[in-house]
Amino acid sequence: METLTHSSVLSRFGHALSDPTRTRILLALRDSPAYPSELAEILTVSRQSLSNHLACLRGCGLVVAVPEGRRIRYELADIKLANALTELLAVVLATDPDHCANSARDGCC
Repeated sequence: METLTHSSVLSRFGHALSDPTRTRILLALRDSPAYPSELAEILTVSRQSLSNHLACLRGCGLVVAVPEGRRIRYELADIKLANALTELLAVVLATDPDHCANSARDGCC
């Protein structure tokens, strides 16, 4: 296991949140652990797509796979991630579409 610096942790968290599907996975796991089949159904994504995103989130160190017999359950790697997501959801942003050329297309800068 590797211990990461603060900036590396934030970079990994930012990378995970940069994709809408990964963000939705993290938000779903914030509420409770889940099995891939449940997550795929909740998020209405294919199991292959979900598998790829879960692999990314595992690689970033944000989720862990917990074996349960023949099944694998996924959960956030640290309860503090749930708190961080909750705090981020409470942030109010003041956006200025005139200063972001891609705002209409991408929804952000």
